[in-house]
Formats: sequence, structure tokens, C-alpha cells
Amino acid sequence: MTKPKLWLIVPAAGLGQRMRAERPKQYLRINNRFILDLTLSRLLDSAPFTGCMVPLNDADHWWPDTHASKDSRIQTCTGGAARADSVLSALHALAEQVEDNDWVLVHDAARPCIHADDLANLVQTVLDHPVGGLLATPVADTIKKARAGVPNEVIETVDRSQLWRALTPQMFRYSMLVGALEQALNNGQSVTDESSAVEFSGNMPVLVEGRPDNIKVTVPADLDLAGFILSRF
Repeated sequence: MTKPKLWLIVPAAGLGQRMRAERPKQYLRINNRFILDLTLSRLLDSAPFTGCMVPLNDADHWWPDTHASKDSRIQTCTGGAARADSVLSALHALAEQVEDNDWVLVHDAARPCIHADDLANLVQTVLDHPVGGLLATPVADTIKKARAGVPNEVIETVDRSQLWRALTPQMFRYSMLVGALEQALNNGQSVTDESSAVEFSGNMPVLVEGRPDNIKVTVPADLDLAGFILSRF
């Protein structure tokens, strides 16, 4: 049997509206580099990926200005309205290049602080797992459940002993991930990450503990924090 290959998908079709910026957050700059360039270079330089697919918004006009657009390892396709749609679009675009047994790693475009050690640990841990897995970090803060309102009112304090914060990359076999996403979307399930789609299909991934500084740039304050984290690597 041919040894399974590693493929990378970095969905970049989102508009990042919470950043309140003039462009999608993946095209904001940290240390004069696009976040998307930082993310892709850190991943592709840290693991032996056979190739990479980046789903883009059909109105995207920033991609040609990136360093990544000149990288022969990277292909692009048109993304969808939601993350799950974009990932499924990328999987379909890779269909003629990928074997069913190959591994696909999906990583957030706006998560540039991925550490090479975490990536290596994820791949090594998941390679022999029957389902797949994802980087995650145990919840350290006290968690409150609130009743919606103004102001929000505490209903209870939640036991955090079994709670983890999902990170990326998330790593699954090609055929399993395609089937799980198609099933979840066809059933109208809320798919917030690849793991949730796989869980809906009845398969339970493994959690691989990662660094808590693998942050996702979501609001303006995250830009400075990500820049600081990257300066420490």
C-alpha cells in the first residue's frame, strides 16, 4: 500500500467582519507581511506536504499581491459562503490528485502563530489513529454560562475539567472528511470546524495538546498579540 501523503487546506474566503478593517483579516499585515503569507509559510516549511489548496472569495483581489501566490506548492479554488463550504470546495478541487487514504490538514488562515513542534506532534500522533485528530488546549479559565440579556446574567459555573479549546490544524483522512462534511451540510448541521463534522458522522477524533499561543486573529487587539508571539519564536 502506498504511504499516505499529507495535504494542506487553508480556507481564506472569509471577510473577517469583526476586525472592522478595510480588507479581510488574512490580508492585514504583521511586521509588514500578510497574515496569510505568514500562516502558509510557517506550515509549508514545517511539514512534508505534497500540496496545498487555498479557497478564496470570488471577489478577492488581494491574493495576487501575496508571496504565496508565487509558490508552486499552492493552488487556489473558489470558496463558499461558510468555512465548511470552502473546505469542501477545496477537497473537491483536490479530488484528482489525492488518494482516499491520504491525510488532509485544515488550518485557519488567520492563525499565523502555529509552532513547528505542535505541527510535528499532531502529525506523529494522528498518523496511526483510525479517525484523525486536532490540536487543542485545555480550558484554563473559569467558565460561566449566561442567560442572554442586557446585562447577561450568570446561570451557572461550568465544570471545565473536561473542556478543551479547539485549535487548528485539524487532520483527517481525505475520504472520511469529504463524507463527513457532505453529510453534515446535507443534514443542516452547524459545522464550526472539521472535527464537528466528523463527530456528527459518529467518529471521535483524538485531541492533541497544543500551545495556547496558537491564537486566531479575530479582533484588532489580536494583531499586536500575534506580532509579539511571532517575535518570540
